Amino acid sequence: MLSRRGFIRIAGGGIILAAGGISLTRCDRMPAEAIEGWRQPGRGENDVRKRILSYAILAPNPHNRQPWLVDLNTPSRIVLYCDRTRLLPHTDPFARQIVIGHGTFLELLDMAAGAEGYRASIAYFPRGAFGARVVDDRPVAEIILRKDPNRQIDPLFKQVLKRHTNRETYDTDRPLTGGQINSLRGLKIDPAVRLNLTTGAGPLAKLRRLTTDALILEIRTPAKFGESIEVMRIGAGEIAEHRDGLSIHGPMMWWLRQLGMLSREAMRDPASKSFEVGLDMARDQGGSAMAFAWLTTEDNARETQLKTGRAYLRLHLKTTELGLAQHPMSQLLQEYSEMAELQARFLQVVGAGSGQTVQMLARLGHAAPAGPAPRRRLGDMIRA
Repeated sequence: MLSRRGFIRIAGGGIILAAGGISLTRCDRMPAEAIEGWRQPGRGENDVRKRILSYAILAPNPHNRQPWLVDLNTPSRIVLYCDRTRLLPHTDPFARQIVIGHGTFLELLDMAAGAEGYRASIAYFPRGAFGARVVDDRPVAEIILRKDPNRQIDPLFKQVLKRHTNRETYDTDRPLTGGQINSLRGLKIDPAVRLNLTTGAGPLAKLRRLTTDALILEIRTPAKFGESIEVMRIGAGEIAEHRDGLSIHGPMMWWLRQLGMLSREAMRDPASKSFEVGLDMARDQGGSAMAFAWLTTEDNARETQLKTGRAYLRLHLKTTELGLAQHPMSQLLQEYSEMAELQARFLQVVGAGSGQTVQMLARLGHAAPAGPAPRRRLGDMIRA
C-alpha cells in the first residue's frame, strides 16, 4: 500500500489537506466479499474435503495468483492440479515459484486435515513430475483422507487466520529479540530444506542493498514489471471482480485515481510520479528489513520445490506466532537473464554451495498488522 510520504510526493501537500476534510478515511476499503474466505473457513460445508480445502486456499502463493485446481470426483480423495492459466512466465519462467505455491497449499491442507481429525496421505506427482522448465496437465499431488482419532492438531494451525504477507515498511528501531531468533532457528521443517537466518549488521546491510537493487531492476525491466502490473487490482471494484493478484486500495489510492495520477499506464512510464513512487516503495521495503530468512535445498527437483513450499508456510506461521511481519523478496531468485549478476552476488553473500538452490528469501521485522489478501471462491477451483 502507498505510504503517506509517497502520496504527498505524487499529489502534493495541498491535496492531502483537502482530502483530509472529505472522508479520506472511509473510501475504497477492501471489499468484504473479497476476503470472506478468511472468515470461518468451511462453515456450512458437509464434505470434509471442502472444509479442509477452505483453509488450504489461504496459503501464500506467488503474486496471489492462487494457481490451484482440485478434482473431488472420488470420495475421500483430492487430486491437486496446477491451473496453467495462472502462471507467471516472465518472472517465473520455469514455474519454480508456482510449484512452491502448491507446496504451501499442501502443508496447509495437511494441517487442516489434522484439525478435522483426519490423516492426509500425500503422494507427490503420482503420474510423474513436471520437467525442469515446463508445467503440464499431470497432477501435482494426490491426497487420500483417512479418519485418525489420534491425529494431533499442529500448534501452528491456530495462526492460519492471522497470517498475512506484510509489504509495508518495517520498524527499523525494533530488531528481532534473541528469543524470536532462537525460536525461528528451532523451527521443525522437512530435512530436505535448510532454514537460514541473519540479523548481523554486515550481512543485513548487504542483503538490504541487494534486495532493493533487485526490486528496482525488476521495476525498470518493462516485460517483467508489466507482468506484475497486469495482476494488480486497482481499487475496490477490481479487487471484488477478480479476488486475486496484488491489491491496491485505500483512501490515498482512491484519491490518486480520482485525480488521474494512478493508472497502469502511469506505473509503466519511467517519467511519471507513480513510477518514482514505486521506486521509493522498493527502497522502503528492502531498506527496512530487520532480518532475512532463506530456504536452501541441495537440488532443485520438483518434489523438493513442494517441500520448500511446505517449509515456507511453516516459517510464516511461526513468524506470525512470534509477532513478526514477513514478506517474500523473490526478485533476487528469479531465473531471467537481467537478474543473473545480482543473483550471483547474492549467492556469494549467503554462501550457497555449488549445486544448491536458494528457493525462498523473505525479509522479517516488526510492522503494523497487515490485512488479509483476497481469495477466490473455492468452487472456482474445483474441476468438474
